[in-house]
Amino acid sequence: MTTGDPPRSRHRRVRTRRLRLVLALVAVAALVAVAVVAVPLLRPPGPRPLFQMPVACGETWQLGTYPGHDDFDVDLFPTEGEAWGRPVLASYAGTVTVAGINGSLGGRTPENPDGPRGRGGGYWVKIDHGGRWETQYLHLLEPPLVREGQEVAQGEQIGRLGSTGNSGAPHLHYEQRRGWEKVETWFDGSPSGITTDEREYTVRRESNNCVAGQP
Repeated sequence: MTTGDPPRSRHRRVRTRRLRLVLALVAVAALVAVAVVAVPLLRPPGPRPLFQMPVACGETWQLGTYPGHDDFDVDLFPTEGEAWGRPVLASYAGTVTVAGINGSLGGRTPENPDGPRGRGGGYWVKIDHGGRWETQYLHLLEPPLVREGQEVAQGEQIGRLGSTGNSGAPHLHYEQRRGWEKVETWFDGSPSGITTDEREYTVRRESNNCVAGQP
């Protein structure tokens, strides 16, 4: 006469316990991963950075919008000189999160300004400024001068102004975002005045995106 469980039964129970332990550890790891990603997104945004215009120090640019452009989206055009190829600068220090193509490029170039339009934003850049603040720069002339993961300083050149994507003329489409929402752009501590796309209108602003030691 024998007592206790047969060896096979004992081994089966051991394997079952081990499997349950592994599954529990996997579930805990998944919860930790979700928390790492989700918790920062649930935090309220930090204070607004001192954003500057994304163009050269001392230049005056026209900021505009039009019906269907979307509230708070800003198109920037220089008031003097050639638009094609003008430097596009980081509005504030941060980390590049996107540097590539949004949609399709189309065929508008300095040599062929009336070429076919593309789709979306063409060559573009997104910068994370911390505190859940972000800026976006669209319709660049050529591949961005920065790469994803790169740290950039305020005033650092990230690209050149162009007309890639769904663009009718060389300009810079620019956005500031707080958390998940677009907000009115502020430059040098003051609101831009571009608040709605119910009508077409423009304002003029002088850039104070000046690097220390720069005249």
